[in-house]
Amino acid sequence: MIAIILTARRVEESLGPNSRLDLVGVVLVTLGAFGIVWGLVRGNAAGWGSAEVLGAMVLGVALVVAFVLWERRTKAPMLPMRFFRLRAFATANPANFLVFASLYGTMFFLAQYFQTVQGEGPLGAGLRLMPWTATLMVCAPIAGRLADKVGERKFVVGGLLLQALGMGWIALVADTDTSYLELVPALIVGGAGLSMAMPAAQKAVVGAVRAQEIGQASGAFMMLRIFGGVFGVAVSVAVFASAGGYASDEEFSAGFTAAMGAVTVLAFAGMLVALGMPGRRPSAVAAPPRPASAAGTSPRR
Repeated sequence: MIAIILTARRVEESLGPNSRLDLVGVVLVTLGAFGIVWGLVRGNAAGWGSAEVLGAMVLGVALVVAFVLWERRTKAPMLPMRFFRLRAFATANPANFLVFASLYGTMFFLAQYFQTVQGEGPLGAGLRLMPWTATLMVCAPIAGRLADKVGERKFVVGGLLLQALGMGWIALVADTDTSYLELVPALIVGGAGLSMAMPAAQKAVVGAVRAQEIGQASGAFMMLRIFGGVFGVAVSVAVFASAGGYASDEEFSAGFTAAMGAVTVLAFAGMLVALGMPGRRPSAVAAPPRPASAAGTSPRR
């Protein structure tokens, strides 16, 4: 209630450039996302080669392709495809996809490791995650302020590198007899890295477009962020299942270290993608294409 009152009093009303609802685009991307997410979530249970999973994935991808084709031809697109001509938008989005893939894959198994192997209850496991999550309150505001001065790329690249180092550290030392204190430094390193990368990637995406287009850019960013989380969990679970299980502490530990290796790879891949981000926020953004009737009427110099 307090947030609603403060927002109504302090935040001015604003409207985006388009007043028409892109209903076809909404339907295509919603059904496409549903198909892909369904396939990722059901992959381990139903089998990655099953008709259910393959059918859902193929249909989802086909609908996403149809969405892209529709957005390129409609006059009022929900997501202008010209955004992907912007280097910051086209690189920060997949880098952030991998940020959240590594984040959610890590979170999914760390809490289980503390409970299954170290014998903690849900509350104890949550408290032991605090060195990893509490860094968000310290590192994220600092990264957000400094990104404008030194560029978002350094924080996204450096943050993903720290996450890769932290989770790789855990993958190497975690075992059935590993103490919690041995994991704390790695948790802090990885958490600090994620806390640096997330706000910097978001600033790069929304800073690449004009002010009136921030809502559209932010929507794409959030969708890919959620996709990244689903993808990271699906990949880490598949790796865990191939290397371990829940029959014993030893079996779980073997699967856990393999899963931590997978999230390390995801973070490192994100770092490589982030290297393609511009060093500074671009001073200009892509302008919407001019109508054909105006293209030939510009004055000559």
